[in-house]
Amino acid sequence: MAAALAGCGASSSVQPNILFVIMDDVGIDQMKAFGYGGATAPSMPNIDAIAAAGIRFRNTWSMPECSPGRAAMFVGRYPLRTNIYAATGQNDLANSQVSPHDMTTPKLLKQVNYESGLFGKFHLAGPENNQAGNGTPAALGWDYFYGWVGGLAGSIDTSAGGVAAAGSYKCGYVPGAVHGGADAGACYQANGSCSNLSGLSAAGDVPGKQCLAGGGIFKPNAACQATLPAGLNFNKQNAYYVSPLVINGPAGVEAVALSDSRARGYRTTIEANAAIDWIKGRSSSRPWMATVSFTAPHTPLQQAPKNLISSAVGAGEGLDCSSSTDWRVLQNQVTEAMDAELGRLLVETRLATRNPDGTLAYNPKAGNTMIVIVGDNGTLGNTVKAPFNLQRAKGTAYQTGVWVPLIVAGPLVAQPNRDVEHMVNMVDVYQLFGEMAGIDVPGAVPRTIDSAPLLPYLSKVDQSSIRTLNFTQGGYNIQANEGRNGPCVISQSSCSQIPVSKSVCEDNGGVWWGRGYDDVSVVPPSASNGGYGYSSGAGYPSCCQVQRAYTKSGSATQLSILPEVVTAVRNDAYKLVQNSVQTYTAAGDSCTSEIKKEFYAVDQKAPSPALDNAGLDLLPSQASWSSALTAIYNHLLAQLNTILASQPACAGDGNLDRAVNAQDLVNWQMISQAWGYSSVYDFNFDGVTDNADLQIINQNTGDCARSTAVY
Repeated sequence: MAAALAGCGASSSVQPNILFVIMDDVGIDQMKAFGYGGATAPSMPNIDAIAAAGIRFRNTWSMPECSPGRAAMFVGRYPLRTNIYAATGQNDLANSQVSPHDMTTPKLLKQVNYESGLFGKFHLAGPENNQAGNGTPAALGWDYFYGWVGGLAGSIDTSAGGVAAAGSYKCGYVPGAVHGGADAGACYQANGSCSNLSGLSAAGDVPGKQCLAGGGIFKPNAACQATLPAGLNFNKQNAYYVSPLVINGPAGVEAVALSDSRARGYRTTIEANAAIDWIKGRSSSRPWMATVSFTAPHTPLQQAPKNLISSAVGAGEGLDCSSSTDWRVLQNQVTEAMDAELGRLLVETRLATRNPDGTLAYNPKAGNTMIVIVGDNGTLGNTVKAPFNLQRAKGTAYQTGVWVPLIVAGPLVAQPNRDVEHMVNMVDVYQLFGEMAGIDVPGAVPRTIDSAPLLPYLSKVDQSSIRTLNFTQGGYNIQANEGRNGPCVISQSSCSQIPVSKSVCEDNGGVWWGRGYDDVSVVPPSASNGGYGYSSGAGYPSCCQVQRAYTKSGSATQLSILPEVVTAVRNDAYKLVQNSVQTYTAAGDSCTSEIKKEFYAVDQKAPSPALDNAGLDLLPSQASWSSALTAIYNHLLAQLNTILASQPACAGDGNLDRAVNAQDLVNWQMISQAWGYSSVYDFNFDGVTDNADLQIINQNTGDCARSTAVY
């Protein structure tokens, strides 16, 4: 169908525009629209209005972390095919980034003349270890990008722009006097302009936050001077308020300086404004897809501008942004701000209007735009809403880690305001985008995709389940010479290697034990303890080695170590989890990894699902199972193994065509001569594209076994 549409010059009037909204770290546990949220759910009236006018897919799985979840959305393939198993960080090679040879959503839609823009968090490839650098959005097919290539917001600047010693202001701005700040002062901009601020804004923000939201640095209890005071730092990131903006567009690639006013201001507002401007500038003669990839509510968490949050959340000025005990309130604030800015986007682009009482008036049949809203993975542990399990949240293959909201609304939806309980995977969203544009997706993509159709659920109210199983997967990305993210100890009781750096570990309330550790609680090496520790230059290589250090130092601390590799598969009623777990054995003074399986009955009733919590694992009682239950378990295990084996190795194939041939030689030569560093042609994963990789191509010429999809 794709070829027919393109060849006949199909009118864009029959193809809907697509608004795709990604919420970061929002699991289904946050969503009152889906029947959950507990007693402290964030208020999301605008998203609720879209959900009430569309379809709520109540049984959707994503991957356990950001980048693999997003890759699933935009290439329709599981991590075992993309090598993106975890959130991409600065040490991950191009081999664990979305390949420039993959058929991304914008490339797919371009076959039928769609224009594509992406606004906000990217986190699919680059800028590190990638020849395209900050131009990776353009390299992957987006016509326009305005946002943050690396994705993660920087750490909170506790000096508030250099006006105080680091650590003085936990939330990155000068609070009111009652909380140790000031109620008046001078607000300086990077261009030297200044304004005197005093008292609360109309919305109730203190001067320090007013100034920060306006892109400035606030000098407390001072008046404006003709010259900038010494010490002000306009070149330091500050979480949601000062970010390294990148633009990909007709003029090329621009990395905006942190001192530039475009990079300063509340990040969620910047993301919404960029999308509004782009959408309003589109021609009615060509269909478009706009992806608004909100950073919110990912850590680090700061107070949002008060005009964007519900009064029920509270002022929040006295909250400590470094304390996980305050994160639930802060997370609600930034989630509500995200919802508010989405509502503004819908109104300003005329996709919705306002009722007399200010609530959103959305008529899905009034225009030609489909709206798709998703969460990229489960919620971060400390912000999980009851009764979901904060110990089995983001980063795990348990329900709290991968069960996410999916909302679809617009003119293609028959009988709005309904729930679909059938299994859906985030890879299916990729196929939905193509289906909405009239593309035969399996026929248009020249490689194996894992997505199943979603459009039938929109048009057919009684559509039976299309998937017979669901799958999720997480683990380590590929780093040079078998490197891994360093260990991060959280709340002195659990250890994870999910955080990609020391700063990200600390932004999530953890203590870094990896390269460059400097926390006094990290056990150092010494002659008296046999030198079992690691120098600050090297850091500890794994969570198991952290446990070893505790044990050999005489500490009674027993860490709960998050699994290294997580997978899960399920049918309508049961779920099989398979984790690779690190274990330290004191008797042999050794670290080993073992595979552990768990088996659960699926219970998703609202508002209190039973979930896959410890104590509900059916596997310990396997000896007493019925033959029917045994057959279900064996079938799921066989299906899991089939999926994991469905991508046969193809050494030397850099362009994903399952063949090693002359084209790979041409590609290798271009990359090795023009770049030479990490690329999809670095087959031995040493961070360089060189003659060693050429040798691998020459040794493996020919066709490879085909990969297969299972759903």
